[in-house]
Amino acid sequence: MRTELYIDGRWAAPALGGSFPVVNPATEEVVHHAPAGTAADIDAAVRAARRAFDEGPWPRMTGAERGRIIRAIAAGIMARQAELARLEVIDNGKPLPEAMGDIADAAGCFDFYAGLAEEMDAQGPEALTLADARFAARVVKEPLGVAGAIIPWNYPLLMASWKVAPALAAGCTMVLKPSELTPLTALELGQIAHDAGLPPGVLNIVTGLGPDAGQPLADHTLVDKLAFTGSVPTGAKIMAAAARDIKKISLELGGKSPFVIFADSDLEKAVEWILFGIFWNQGQVCSATSRVLVERGLYPRLLERLVAEARKITIGDGLEQGTLIGPLASEGQFRKVLAAIDRARDQGATVACGGRAEGFDRGYFVAPTVLTDVPLDSDAWREEIFGPVVCVRPFDTEEEAVRLSNDSRFGLAAAVMSADDARAERVAAALRAGIVWINCSQPTFTEAPWGGMKQSGIGRELGRWGLENYLETKQIARMVSDEPWGWYLK
Repeated sequence: MRTELYIDGRWAAPALGGSFPVVNPATEEVVHHAPAGTAADIDAAVRAARRAFDEGPWPRMTGAERGRIIRAIAAGIMARQAELARLEVIDNGKPLPEAMGDIADAAGCFDFYAGLAEEMDAQGPEALTLADARFAARVVKEPLGVAGAIIPWNYPLLMASWKVAPALAAGCTMVLKPSELTPLTALELGQIAHDAGLPPGVLNIVTGLGPDAGQPLADHTLVDKLAFTGSVPTGAKIMAAAARDIKKISLELGGKSPFVIFADSDLEKAVEWILFGIFWNQGQVCSATSRVLVERGLYPRLLERLVAEARKITIGDGLEQGTLIGPLASEGQFRKVLAAIDRARDQGATVACGGRAEGFDRGYFVAPTVLTDVPLDSDAWREEIFGPVVCVRPFDTEEEAVRLSNDSRFGLAAAVMSADDARAERVAAALRAGIVWINCSQPTFTEAPWGGMKQSGIGRELGRWGLENYLETKQIARMVSDEPWGWYLK
């Protein structure tokens, strides 16, 4: 576990020599002290990234040359999969099988963008046909510049890969600021990139507290683009900081995603997808389908089965075999989720099951929680809880289900389940969300766009859309005729 920051291709102690504790959420034990970067370290990292972009080889390499190094990063991640997954468990709390999958997905993301980098060589400039034949024009795509990335704690290495991989493929340089709650695997990414042959300054990793490191990164005048995943309030601060210098931004923010289930749905499949949609990763998923709307004819049977199955889910340390739900990632999140459950009860909801997990004298464990009779104006129905808490309520008509689904300031994801394909497609088209799933919930694909509407964010990640986040479009026009322009010539 690293005790230094990765800046300009070297490991260096923080300028002020500080550190902060890393806590295992299953045991509440301090397992490490990570380096605490501050504004001086951010400045050094940004200036290193600026030099690497303005003077270094990375933006000037062919896509194939960049792709080779990016693929080596992917291979380096997979070579250390078991080690990195274990770090994620003691850092974040998630079950080990989930962490193993996350590490594999992170490697897959780098592989995917290595392929897109290679394809850039064949694409070349786009020639335009102009109305005025005296001129010719072409459009080229160029790397945007220095990117600052601030990532959350729910998928530490995977969220880093979603930003680092496309930025590198585009030819950008980057300063990565991981969450102070889960810094371990992001720091290891620095060594993996170094060993893969990434030139100095192309990727810089500064861990530290948000006000001390995140805010200086957002404010730095030499940063061309900010990419952030996290809460709406912090996203608003990032957006305000970007506005001062007119930085490019991409924001992936909160969600309160609906899951509409019609009465013709298979009961067991519906229960399975509800469980996965809200309890995977302890419910700490921005797209979690936390508002479940069930057609009234199916509602009683589904609720009974859902509560019964939720009570069976194994809770425990993520390193223990058979654990399906680990602890929440931090004490702060643990207290926030328990407070949200108490507030839901105070505002009229019924807690059908869940709350604080029993049988643990330490650790941040919350049992899978099902809320019913949730008032539509209550916090539990309208605000993101970001924990293993689902609200379930009946509906009578398709129109009502769509209206209740869209009545939210969020629009990241939504899901619909029905045996009637035409109805499922019709509802999917009506749902105001950036991602809509039919007869499932939460599958995520590196090849497909990811992002939200309304207050769930700006821009899209993943797929070719993720690469475009880090490219600028340039028009180059030239005169091809000998005919005089004639503005002032007689």
